Amino acid sequence: MDDLSLTRREMNQVLNSGGERPAPSLGITRRTFLHRSLLAGAGLGIGAHGWFPLINTVDLAFGASEFKFAWISDTHLYPKSVNTRFVDTAVRAVKEVQAMSPPADFLIVGGDIGQLGDPVELELGAEILKEVTIKKVYIPGEHDWYLDMGVSWEKLYGHSPWAMDHKGVRFIGLDTVSRAPDFWTIKKMTPKERMGHMAVLDGSVAGAWAGVGRDQLAWLDRALANWPKDQPVVLFSHNPLWEYFAPWNFWVRDWRDVHEILKPFGNVTNVHGHVHQVLYNEIGKMRSIGMLATSWPWPYPPQGVPALSPCQTRVDPGDPYDGVGWSRLTMNAKSAVDNEYVMWRKDVIAQAPWDSGCGDNGNQILSPRIADQDWPHYGAYK
Repeated sequence: MDDLSLTRREMNQVLNSGGERPAPSLGITRRTFLHRSLLAGAGLGIGAHGWFPLINTVDLAFGASEFKFAWISDTHLYPKSVNTRFVDTAVRAVKEVQAMSPPADFLIVGGDIGQLGDPVELELGAEILKEVTIKKVYIPGEHDWYLDMGVSWEKLYGHSPWAMDHKGVRFIGLDTVSRAPDFWTIKKMTPKERMGHMAVLDGSVAGAWAGVGRDQLAWLDRALANWPKDQPVVLFSHNPLWEYFAPWNFWVRDWRDVHEILKPFGNVTNVHGHVHQVLYNEIGKMRSIGMLATSWPWPYPPQGVPALSPCQTRVDPGDPYDGVGWSRLTMNAKSAVDNEYVMWRKDVIAQAPWDSGCGDNGNQILSPRIADQDWPHYGAYK
């Protein structure tokens, strides 16, 4: 079988796989669009869907009136005396959001404003964000939380979870970071030591810290109890609400419980940060979009990249503006939300295998984390 036949067979498997899927009215990903255009003929596919203007977007669709909102996350600010590079990229993103014309209805800030939870970092973030005069809503990241267990964060940015209805869409802001198992008390760690372990990618000591928690699951169930099942729901979370790559906490440990609550709803989208990369997936009826960071891009993990996800272009590590950015989202007149990655240096999505960031990390040796070996049982998660 030649390469084209193999590709078409793979496309057919992706497009026609069994099981629950998001409602057809929700639109398609760029990867799926390319599949369809190849299967039906490129001219027919482009003519039927009119996708040239959206070539660097991942698309969803809802039944709602037109409006825009923006996402910024993972700024990872240090005090200016330590690092101004991340300050510069955060300021650029904020200025571009403020310059949107027409203006966005609101900005969602998706966590990890600071790097080490220092009040100086979080206050710097609040000062930078003052330039955005539209409504702002916030959810925390782990880097914001574990120095003082969220005291500074909640003083500056408020409490999560929260719910907000806007033009026919119920938006939910979740806290997926504050319910880590207590790995610090038995080791008599200082707050800075605790924060240091939470700030590493692989969570080698902190373990499976990402979770929604039983109390927040009950809250989510109540928050959606009176919402019509055919109306759109958008959940903002720092971590993805599915199991992408658990060793890097690219998940929440109780994601299946979240999906059980969402199962009755037909139009569900999760927009999340934390992964610092272009990412798209569909789990059951829920679609999931990963956001860029303004600070740095993470590599794709050695396994688990969804077949539906377009691959981000390979990043130049010497260019501080490459592979980073923010997102501009538009609920258009055709009841579609277009998520446009605003990346500053080049095209967002790779056009050729040799330019793709997927697979760059395939030679990593997977080994158990320290936490998995030393503390296999943390007791009941909250």
